[in-house]
Amino acid sequence: MPTPSQGRVVVEVRAAGINPGETAIRTGALKDMFPTTFPSGEGSDFSGVIVAVGEGVTQFRIGQEVLGWSDERASHATHVSAPVNQLVPKPPSLSWEVAGSLYVAGLAAWASVESVQARRGETVVVSGASGGVGAIAVQLLILKGAKVIAIASKKNHAWLRALGAVPVVHDGQTLEHVRGAASGGVQAWVDVFGGGYVKLAVELGVARARINTIIDFQAAKEFGVRIQGTQSAANAETLGQLVKLIAEGKVEVTIAARYPLDQVREAFAELEKRQARGKIVLVN
Repeated sequence: MPTPSQGRVVVEVRAAGINPGETAIRTGALKDMFPTTFPSGEGSDFSGVIVAVGEGVTQFRIGQEVLGWSDERASHATHVSAPVNQLVPKPPSLSWEVAGSLYVAGLAAWASVESVQARRGETVVVSGASGGVGAIAVQLLILKGAKVIAIASKKNHAWLRALGAVPVVHDGQTLEHVRGAASGGVQAWVDVFGGGYVKLAVELGVARARINTIIDFQAAKEFGVRIQGTQSAANAETLGQLVKLIAEGKVEVTIAARYPLDQVREAFAELEKRQARGKIVLVN
């Protein structure tokens, strides 16, 4: 059980999102960016109820419902300690599951959209559009007035169309599909999937300064595109802005699956199939 030091609180976790980056840390794929030793905790996102406050904490109180994040790989747990500047109040309209899965995916989407500088009337492609990050990015782009071409498997097309996007399938003819959907060309590209989409964007003639990937760092290095992700937008003010959009019904967050904490292995096995629509969440 953590104890709250100065400027921190202890939260009884009700829900905690899981993310592909946690898989990458665990396998060593991000060892240069996020080195770790094992055994190690996991998890950034969480929502829950404050059960203890440290010295000097006046912004929050015991019993208050909050959401936020840990930078200490500690949220996949029954309780987590966090500094108060990494918390925001949870609106009553947000479910625990939605509130507990916003930081990593939500701010990665936010940073990606800001990075490509999408403007009203422009066409922007989102690759990996049905996942946790992609679906939020699609909606943020639509709120900016962009036309969004959403690359995703066919089973998710009706859902993406309902959000306001133009879905296209990912197959051997993806480039042709995108060209067919973008009569006026593509002005920007948000890649949250990897697997060659950065190269595809370059081939399509998208300016490299307006291509952002949160996953394909090798391609980013090769082609000189942007790599703005969660850390680029990691502050409570931005998270609060996103929370407000969701609470007002302007952005929808889909929960793909819920797993109790003791089934964390099964949750990651599902995540690693990369077929989930929306977020996979651990619940206590």
